[in-house]
Amino acid sequence: MSSTSTAKTDYSVLVRFLVEPFLEASETLSVDCESNASGKVWIRLAFSGTDKGRVFGRGGRTIQAIRTILEMAGKAANQVVYLEIFDEHGSEKPAHRPKKPPQKRRR
Repeated sequence: MSSTSTAKTDYSVLVRFLVEPFLEASETLSVDCESNASGKVWIRLAFSGTDKGRVFGRGGRTIQAIRTILEMAGKAANQVVYLEIFDEHGSEKPAHRPKKPPQKRRR
């Protein structure tokens, strides 16, 4: 077994590395990580609303790339990673959730 899968992964450092370059005010960034024994990790991210467009990117491409990197880092550590982005610090309503694929209509 590799040392990557047994070592605790510090996702907050990785998220800060990926997100801070898009922020005008990096001090507004708040990252909270929570994990359980079954290998699931929840990352909650909050930052100033004025930087939302930069972090999400055109059509959500930037945030999707960040999600993909986190998923791959989690896979390397035998974990499942979920990223939630909140509107403001302390807000409980996520600002963005991944889109669900469109459902086919039944005729």
